[in-house]
Amino acid sequence: MNDQQTCIIIGASHAGAQLATSVRKEGWQGRILLIGDEPQAPYHRPPLSKALLMQEKTAGELDIFKPTVYDKAGVELQLGRRVKAIDRAGKTLILDNNETLPYDKLALCTGARVRTLDIPGADLAGVHYLRTLADAEAIQQQVKPGAKAVIVGGGYIGLETAASLRKLGMEVTVLEMMNRVLERVTAPQLSDYYSRLHRQQGVNIITNAQAQAILGNGRVQQVQCNNDLVLDADLVIIGIGVIPNTELAAAAGLAIENGIVVDEFAGTGDPDIVAAGDCTFHPNDLLGYRLRLESVPNAMEQAKTAAATLCGKARAYHALPWFWSDQYHIKLQIAGFNKGYDRVVLRGSPDSHQFVAWYLQGDKILAADCINSPREFMQAKKIIGQQLALKATDLADCQQDLAQLVLSAAAA
Repeated sequence: MNDQQTCIIIGASHAGAQLATSVRKEGWQGRILLIGDEPQAPYHRPPLSKALLMQEKTAGELDIFKPTVYDKAGVELQLGRRVKAIDRAGKTLILDNNETLPYDKLALCTGARVRTLDIPGADLAGVHYLRTLADAEAIQQQVKPGAKAVIVGGGYIGLETAASLRKLGMEVTVLEMMNRVLERVTAPQLSDYYSRLHRQQGVNIITNAQAQAILGNGRVQQVQCNNDLVLDADLVIIGIGVIPNTELAAAAGLAIENGIVVDEFAGTGDPDIVAAGDCTFHPNDLLGYRLRLESVPNAMEQAKTAAATLCGKARAYHALPWFWSDQYHIKLQIAGFNKGYDRVVLRGSPDSHQFVAWYLQGDKILAADCINSPREFMQAKKIIGQQLALKATDLADCQQDLAQLVLSAAAA
């Protein structure tokens, strides 16, 4: 490694921004170039469906790092540019204008894109997705108190957007094709809780409902569903998940399996290429299997590991997955990953808007969904991260001091 070498990061994302600054901290002496296809410097995406949509924050307040951070680290930003190919043999990138850029080390932080809905009328004016700053700003312009919004998809992004639009005075309907909202990611108790919460706020939630066509003369007017239901709509927002951006890596011959395959050091099959963030399919030793995570904490921590790897330092990534969601006055914090759970233990009552749902597989604690319970969330991360053994009865008993239980279990 010397000051003549070039490290290029593709993707001005959470992972890309963190990796660009971290690789300098790890001792990279050469050029660092961060390429992003959006015109903005890397920004926080979670506020798009909340604070930005409700105009509580401006676009300028979403920057992940201030410009001085990139300046101090000597990171060059090339924004509004797209990489169309990677020539691994020549260690060169080909941009969309056919310009070529040589690299010594390369990081893929290409993230994910929205899954589109292929139905008639999906391209009408007034139909939106919510992934980028431009998406959020376009939706902002359509918000009118009393107007009707239909949200296709009852996952976290759909429910967060529903809460924001309802606060802004719109009439909101959420269409969920499965039996319950959040069915793919949480237990029935949490689905029931969020359904009640939104309905109490005036949101119309319709499950087992699938949008079949969007109707309108040049602009959306109605949404036609599979159950003969036709809904009036002034605005439609589609939130049916994302697809990892793996095309560049696949065309370059890197392994792909539900994302770009990386090892515990964020390394790919090429010793000069790493990957981090939503686009990676990576091992997690705490969970015991591979997975792809759409998570800001994962993107940031994995990027730090990738930066170390680029600088020849072997520092395995083994962080505990955690997530959050803000809807109305409710903060959900999730520790762990609930895949394979066979029972749920509640600590507290959903009626109090402050409770924890513990996910267990046998006696093993896999994950915890913490509603307005930050202290329990901190203890849950310790319990799951250290694989501590606690009795289900103790987890459920609000009279038990959870912090003390954690101390006792750790000392055992």
